[in-house]
Amino acid sequence: MRLYLDLSMGASGDMLMAALYELLPYPESFREKMERLNLPDVTYDYAQATKCGISGTHITVKVAGTVEQSKDVKHGHHHDHDHSHECEHEHDHEHSHNSDHGHHSYTEILKLLKKLDLPDNVLENALGVYKLLGEAEASVHGTTLKDLHFHEVGALDAVADIVGCCLLFNMLGVSEVLASPVHVGSGFVKCAHGILPVPAPATAAILHGIPIYGGMIKGELCTPTGAALLKHFVTRFGDMPPMVVTKIGIGCGTKDFPAANCLRAFYCEDDQIDGGDHDVAFEIACNLDDMSPEAIGAAFDLLLDNGALDVFATPIVAKKNRPAVLLTCLSATGDRDKLARLMLEHTSTLGIRIKECRRDVLGRTIETVTTQYGDIRIKHAHGFGIVKHKPEYDDVLAAARQYEVPFSVVFDAAIAAL
Repeated sequence: MRLYLDLSMGASGDMLMAALYELLPYPESFREKMERLNLPDVTYDYAQATKCGISGTHITVKVAGTVEQSKDVKHGHHHDHDHSHECEHEHDHEHSHNSDHGHHSYTEILKLLKKLDLPDNVLENALGVYKLLGEAEASVHGTTLKDLHFHEVGALDAVADIVGCCLLFNMLGVSEVLASPVHVGSGFVKCAHGILPVPAPATAAILHGIPIYGGMIKGELCTPTGAALLKHFVTRFGDMPPMVVTKIGIGCGTKDFPAANCLRAFYCEDDQIDGGDHDVAFEIACNLDDMSPEAIGAAFDLLLDNGALDVFATPIVAKKNRPAVLLTCLSATGDRDKLARLMLEHTSTLGIRIKECRRDVLGRTIETVTTQYGDIRIKHAHGFGIVKHKPEYDDVLAAARQYEVPFSVVFDAAIAAL
């Protein structure tokens, strides 16, 4: 299954959770799972809401019966607003700066998450989202993860939003998440640290490398929690690709704006498009005749770590008959400018070439099989009448080393289990 998220009014944890909730065939199963988490004093309210004539769902998370409020700053005055800021007041929640919610350290949040009864992959995703939040907050406040204490971002309502979204992605069986560029809003918000510009520093840090834009809407449309969830789950930002949409989930915010304050999730079953896709990628290339192999290798790793779809080098003969290397980086639309700058900064080139390419891409899913050497993930690729299966290299290598057997033995065992 794949999702496309319409972020034209930003993103927050509870709006994303409400949009995903609407996609479930049996939503009561999600409500039961959330109740069984037994987060202290946390309750949930699932209600229908309408924004500019669009009907959707609004989910309110209460802690000890209260909901927080935040303040937008407009024309020198403070106004109640449902969008969060660096102090993490959620997009859809009415928050109170004077609320008595418990604030937690980063370490305490990790301990709390690990105590919850969650599937392993859901826990892994939740921990990944909080790591993004923690690293951004630590960077902004000049501290370390070990010494970091969240403000409202560490409160139980934010924990519920993050765990709820991670659980919903798992329940929906989503194999790929695509999204539009992120509308972050404009203006200022007031929090415990003072008046901050939109996007707030922590949100801006998380969204680094992701296409964002402002607009006429005054207020913070993307929260740190929403930004971290997008950064963790979305594989590509850009225009909606051709899709046969089978269902649309709509998560509504609290505040009313001239535009409908909602997040839409478009749901598409892979077999509706035969698993194949057509998209656009960019080839970013440069000629290098004065870099050592070690330095080129370092550039390889840097580009891959920052979202490159692929990086490769081709031996060439350059000007003055010099042996050289053609370094090529393949980039998704949303990462093009970031990767181009990294190539300019971390190689000796004085210029790069950027070429737009049309791609035909097989759809991909992952399945885990159990073998005598442990669990091995299998990558499935299909589309355009083509079907392929391949065990995950890292899993096979780790198992081969652990059991001291040849790589091919574990590989064949995984295929046999499939």
